[in-house]
Amino acid sequence: MDARLIFWPAVAMAALTFIVQVRMFLVRTAEIRRERISLRDIATATQLNARLKDVQPADNFRNLFELPVLFYLGLVIVFLVRQVNTLTLVLAWVFVASRIVHSVIHCTSNRVRHRFYAYAVGVWTMWIFWAVIAFDLAK
Repeated sequence: MDARLIFWPAVAMAALTFIVQVRMFLVRTAEIRRERISLRDIATATQLNARLKDVQPADNFRNLFELPVLFYLGLVIVFLVRQVNTLTLVLAWVFVASRIVHSVIHCTSNRVRHRFYAYAVGVWTMWIFWAVIAFDLAK
Protein backbone atom coordinates (compact mmCIF):
# COMPACT_ATOMS: atom_id res chain seq x y z
CA MET A 1 0.00 0.00 0.00
CA ASP A 2 1.26 3.47 -0.86
CA ALA A 3 1.86 5.16 2.51
CA ARG A 4 1.22 8.58 0.96
CA LEU A 5 -2.49 7.70 0.78
CA ILE A 6 -2.71 8.67 4.46
CA PHE A 7 -2.27 12.31 3.49
CA TRP A 8 -5.39 12.53 1.29
CA PRO A 9 -7.64 12.75 4.37
CA ALA A 10 -5.45 15.69 5.49
CA VAL A 11 -5.97 17.35 2.11
CA ALA A 12 -9.72 16.84 2.51
CA MET A 13 -9.64 18.36 6.01
CA ALA A 14 -7.64 21.34 4.75
CA ALA A 15 -10.18 21.81 1.95
CA LEU A 16 -13.02 21.70 4.48
CA THR A 17 -11.23 24.27 6.63
CA PHE A 18 -10.78 26.59 3.64
CA ILE A 19 -14.44 26.20 2.64
CA VAL A 20 -15.61 27.06 6.16
CA GLN A 21 -13.21 30.02 6.19
CA VAL A 22 -14.76 31.38 2.98
CA ARG A 23 -18.26 30.80 4.38
CA MET A 24 -17.27 32.66 7.57
CA PHE A 25 -15.89 35.57 5.54
CA LEU A 26 -19.02 35.82 3.39
CA VAL A 27 -21.40 35.63 6.35
CA ARG A 28 -19.40 38.17 8.36
CA THR A 29 -18.99 40.70 5.58
CA ALA A 30 -22.67 40.44 4.65
CA GLU A 31 -23.74 41.06 8.25
CA ILE A 32 -21.27 43.93 8.68
CA ARG A 33 -22.64 45.60 5.56
CA ARG A 34 -26.30 44.86 6.35
CA GLU A 35 -26.04 46.15 9.93
CA ARG A 36 -23.66 48.98 8.98
CA ILE A 37 -21.14 47.98 11.62
CA SER A 38 -17.96 50.03 11.74
CA LEU A 39 -14.81 47.93 11.60
CA ARG A 40 -13.35 49.79 14.57
CA ASP A 41 -16.39 48.63 16.58
CA ILE A 42 -15.35 45.01 16.04
CA ALA A 43 -11.58 45.33 16.39
CA THR A 44 -11.33 42.67 19.12
CA ALA A 45 -12.81 39.19 19.40
CA THR A 46 -14.94 40.32 22.35
CA GLN A 47 -16.38 43.23 20.36
CA LEU A 48 -16.90 41.03 17.33
CA ASN A 49 -18.79 38.39 19.31
CA ALA A 50 -20.92 41.04 21.00
CA ARG A 51 -21.95 42.69 17.72
CA LEU A 52 -22.38 39.86 15.24
CA LYS A 53 -25.34 37.54 15.45
CA ASP A 54 -24.49 34.88 12.88
CA VAL A 55 -21.36 33.35 14.39
CA GLN A 56 -21.92 29.69 13.47
CA PRO A 57 -19.33 29.60 10.66
CA ALA A 58 -16.77 31.33 12.93
CA ASP A 59 -17.49 28.86 15.73
CA ASN A 60 -17.10 25.98 13.30
CA PHE A 61 -13.87 27.43 11.92
CA ARG A 62 -12.44 27.48 15.46
CA ASN A 63 -13.61 23.87 15.96
CA LEU A 64 -11.53 22.86 12.95
CA PHE A 65 -8.40 23.76 14.94
CA GLU A 66 -9.26 21.76 18.04
CA LEU A 67 -9.75 17.99 17.69
CA PRO A 68 -8.33 17.92 14.14
CA VAL A 69 -4.91 18.84 15.55
CA LEU A 70 -4.73 15.31 16.99
CA PHE A 71 -5.84 13.97 13.62
CA TYR A 72 -3.07 15.73 11.71
CA LEU A 73 -0.43 14.64 14.21
CA GLY A 74 -1.71 11.08 14.09
CA LEU A 75 -1.43 11.02 10.30
CA VAL A 76 2.21 12.10 10.47
CA ILE A 77 3.02 9.50 13.13
CA VAL A 78 1.27 6.74 11.18
CA PHE A 79 3.27 7.69 8.10
CA LEU A 80 6.62 7.97 9.89
CA VAL A 81 6.35 4.65 11.70
CA ARG A 82 4.92 2.89 8.65
CA GLN A 83 1.52 2.10 10.13
CA VAL A 84 -0.43 3.07 7.02
CA ASN A 85 -2.83 0.21 6.40
CA THR A 86 -6.50 -0.32 5.63
CA LEU A 87 -7.54 0.26 9.25
CA THR A 88 -5.70 3.57 9.68
CA LEU A 89 -6.93 4.80 6.29
CA VAL A 90 -10.53 3.89 7.06
CA LEU A 91 -10.35 5.58 10.47
CA ALA A 92 -8.85 8.71 8.89
CA TRP A 93 -11.63 8.90 6.30
CA VAL A 94 -14.34 8.25 8.90
CA PHE A 95 -12.98 11.15 10.92
CA VAL A 96 -12.99 13.41 7.86
CA ALA A 97 -16.55 12.38 7.01
CA SER A 98 -17.68 13.11 10.58
CA ARG A 99 -16.09 16.58 10.43
CA ILE A 100 -17.73 17.33 7.09
CA VAL A 101 -21.14 16.36 8.48
CA HIS A 102 -20.44 18.36 11.65
CA SER A 103 -19.45 21.44 9.64
CA VAL A 104 -22.46 21.24 7.32
CA ILE A 105 -24.81 21.03 10.29
CA HIS A 106 -22.98 23.73 12.24
CA CYS A 107 -22.90 26.19 9.32
CA THR A 108 -26.53 25.62 8.27
CA SER A 109 -29.38 24.35 10.47
CA ASN A 110 -27.18 24.04 13.58
CA ARG A 111 -29.36 21.30 15.04
CA VAL A 112 -27.34 20.68 18.17
CA ARG A 113 -28.38 17.05 18.66
CA HIS A 114 -27.40 16.12 15.10
CA ARG A 115 -24.20 18.14 15.38
CA PHE A 116 -23.37 16.35 18.63
CA TYR A 117 -23.77 12.93 16.99
CA ALA A 118 -21.36 13.93 14.20
CA TYR A 119 -18.94 15.29 16.79
CA ALA A 120 -19.21 12.10 18.87
CA VAL A 121 -18.39 9.94 15.85
CA GLY A 122 -15.28 12.04 15.26
CA VAL A 123 -14.21 11.86 18.90
CA TRP A 124 -14.63 8.11 19.10
CA THR A 125 -12.84 7.69 15.81
CA MET A 126 -9.88 9.68 17.14
CA TRP A 127 -9.82 7.63 20.34
CA ILE A 128 -9.70 4.43 18.27
CA PHE A 129 -7.15 5.91 15.85
CA TRP A 130 -4.82 6.82 18.70
CA ALA A 131 -5.37 3.45 20.40
CA VAL A 132 -4.28 1.76 17.17
CA ILE A 133 -1.22 4.02 17.00
CA ALA A 134 -0.30 3.30 20.63
CA PHE A 135 -0.86 -0.44 20.25
CA ASP A 136 1.33 -0.62 17.15
CA LEU A 137 4.04 1.53 18.75
CA ALA A 138 4.07 -0.74 21.82
CA LYS A 139 4.92 -3.82 19.75
